[in-house]
Amino acid sequence: MELILLLIIAIYVISYRLNKGENVYKFFVTQVRDVYNKYAPYSYKEVREKVKALGQDFTMKEYATQALLFAGVAGGISYLYFYNIIIAVIYAGVAVLFIPYLTYLRYKKIYSEFIFEQVQVYTTNVIMEFTTTQSFVKSLEGVRDSGILEDPVLADVKTMIDMSYQNGTIDESIEFFNQKYPFYMVKNMNQLFLQITKEGAKDSGEALENMSQDIDALVEGVYRDQADRKQFHKKFITFGLALFLLVMAMQFLLGTDSYIELLDQIIVKIILHAIIIVNSMFLLSGEKFYNENVGAE
Repeated sequence: MELILLLIIAIYVISYRLNKGENVYKFFVTQVRDVYNKYAPYSYKEVREKVKALGQDFTMKEYATQALLFAGVAGGISYLYFYNIIIAVIYAGVAVLFIPYLTYLRYKKIYSEFIFEQVQVYTTNVIMEFTTTQSFVKSLEGVRDSGILEDPVLADVKTMIDMSYQNGTIDESIEFFNQKYPFYMVKNMNQLFLQITKEGAKDSGEALENMSQDIDALVEGVYRDQADRKQFHKKFITFGLALFLLVMAMQFLLGTDSYIELLDQIIVKIILHAIIIVNSMFLLSGEKFYNENVGAE
């Protein structure tokens, strides 16, 4: 512990001297932000910016409320476990440190829902445009110019159009889009258009109508899954938090005084820490499941 304190003091002094009196906290924040901007994956930056553009990012007040809630719940539960203020403060601080990870999961969920909606618009409108143009590339151009798509899907549709004209075929452009958006509805629809284009099918109306119905069924299934996930999520969080409170049942059976005496034993403390860690990992895994793969069939 003494070594850690000395290292912290040394870092503080060196930082202070390097910045010639500049606020050290501001210096650290600036350095961390610069490192993040340099090495953070572009995809996550894109996700974060899109969530902000959609107006679904938390305000500073909401983030502060979330931090206070996490700290209060974690500190309260850990105090009931150990009756130790220092341990309670440590757990409260650790809980707050997980907020960026939960924010990341939330960003992914919002972004994947947005992408799915855009892909749905893409597939549905390309089919509609094809009934008029009878050309896959012309259908893409109609969707591009309609103003119903947003980036990044809009930018990728433009890339598809450019690739189609450059190569003289739609093969590479379809492969490009399929890799960027590996949804069943995208692959199936693009494969159908590839077949129509190569084989020169004259009567494609029925096939396109069936494809449109398949897309509607897939979309309905995805939205149903999202509704089921929301219901499951509420029950899961309630159950996960209830697991933490099982220690109250133990105290009720043993009596608070007897329970506090047990805390003098190291093995008991280790078991209680293990219970908190396992329950926390259980909650985090549930949050990860709830927020990932949203919009995938």
